[in-house]
Amino acid sequence: MKQRLVVKITTLLHSVPLVRNLARKKFVARFVLGLFKSRNVQFCEVAQHLNDGVKLASNETRIQDFFREADLDYVALAVLLVGLLPGTGKLRLCIDRTEWDFGRCQVNILLVTVGRGDCHWPLCWELLDNRSGNSGTADRTALLDFCLRVLGPDRVGLVVGDREFVGHAWFKYLKDKGILFVMRLPKHHLLTDPQGRRHAVADWGLRPGQCRQLPVCQVDGVWGGAQVTALAGGEYLFLFGTANPAFLGQFYRKRWTIEACFQNLKGRGFALRATHLRCRDKLKKLVGLVSLAYALCVSVGTRLHEKVQPIPQKNNGYKRASFGRHGLNALRQYTRPGRSTDPVFTANMNAVFRWIINQLTHYKVTKIVG
Repeated sequence: MKQRLVVKITTLLHSVPLVRNLARKKFVARFVLGLFKSRNVQFCEVAQHLNDGVKLASNETRIQDFFREADLDYVALAVLLVGLLPGTGKLRLCIDRTEWDFGRCQVNILLVTVGRGDCHWPLCWELLDNRSGNSGTADRTALLDFCLRVLGPDRVGLVVGDREFVGHAWFKYLKDKGILFVMRLPKHHLLTDPQGRRHAVADWGLRPGQCRQLPVCQVDGVWGGAQVTALAGGEYLFLFGTANPAFLGQFYRKRWTIEACFQNLKGRGFALRATHLRCRDKLKKLVGLVSLAYALCVSVGTRLHEKVQPIPQKNNGYKRASFGRHGLNALRQYTRPGRSTDPVFTANMNAVFRWIINQLTHYKVTKIVG
């Protein structure tokens, strides 16, 4: 039943002061449930599933009031998102930017995801006001400072980024913080070898598929290691970072998780780019609630896959559904009247939520949110 899932999500929200009072927590739980059911962020669609006991217009008004008046504690939200991650150990951060247009309104989001393995979801984000231009160093360092505040420097194992995230100030910031990083560079970027000679990777004459490593080199005035792989069409996978140079390519491939995250947030998951919101403050709240919904989907899907029944595989070896889709399907079924009488399914879902609550209980966040 819907109310059962609302209660469980509200219980999760009791672990951190995301919003001020119980009524707001129940609203957040109902809104997240509405996202599961509608798979759409438009308020008129979410309102269909918010509260069956009142008129549809009243549900829409309540949603509008929340986004206009309520304050989200983004530190508490980040703590909650980290607490949903399974497992222990160091975490991987991926930084990227996504954008879309709504009429004359340009939405430009700089976002950092957090995770380990295949579990990855947003941790923090900022709406940029630069007409869909690239992020600046100040924007990036502000987000990383936020991440370090929530996680602590010892929990960050790696930061991965694409060709936008270059420059002396950015690389120096990461190195001074002691953070291992891997960034892809544009092919025109120059590097300097230990003898002081500057090179353009295109001058090395690498054929497609050939790879060259430089354990020690300098890029943008910062020392690290590089790996260059020639691709078809005159392109290069030019990687630079302070992580082990022999594994730069392997580390960089982990960046696909943020692309999968964007696809689920913006399109096939919750249709975030269908929003008609223009106010950056409201958009930031909406990204937060969608991120919470997505994290719950992935967390539930992962637990069901590991402890209840593995996701079936296709003939090519890939899973038939992602962890996020697997979890979303289960959460939607959990509120469907026909499945509410299935004792095995209900017991499995109850066990998943008990595990998630225990995860949050064991994640020590008192000094962060206190």
